[in-house]
Amino acid sequence: MAFVITSPAFAHNGQIPRAYTCEGEDISPPLEWKGVPPTTKSLVLIVDDPDAPDPAHPKMTWVHWILYNLPPDLSGLPAGVSVLHGTTVTGINDWKRKDYGGPCPPIGRHRYFFKLYALDRLLDHLTPGSKDQIESAMRGHVLAGTEIIGTYQKAGT
Repeated sequence: MAFVITSPAFAHNGQIPRAYTCEGEDISPPLEWKGVPPTTKSLVLIVDDPDAPDPAHPKMTWVHWILYNLPPDLSGLPAGVSVLHGTTVTGINDWKRKDYGGPCPPIGRHRYFFKLYALDRLLDHLTPGSKDQIESAMRGHVLAGTEIIGTYQKAGT
């Protein structure tokens, strides 16, 4: 079975509903996955926006949410999840917060990548970690990866 992430809230390359954005409730969308490799020790979820304009950093990707050390037997996350138990750690996003920050593009339609990775280990000593720290610690330990992309454009832009 292929490793796949989906959302009951939006289709791949479809529009993310307003409730999951800064113009709505700004809660995380529901996510589901299947096909986690049997030797997986932990999962990592990174949500980012490669279309975020930043004149000082034109190639910057804006990080909206990071969860790591998710249990491998987990098959998804409900909408609006805020507290996770067990080994799960919430990383630091680009708002310097440890929570979900929904789409809020200043202009135009942006793409939001919900990337899920299966790892052969837990990521230790990263409490809390940034995207760069997590990706560095993941190197050589990714068993599989999958993603779903959602889009969003604020009203009137």
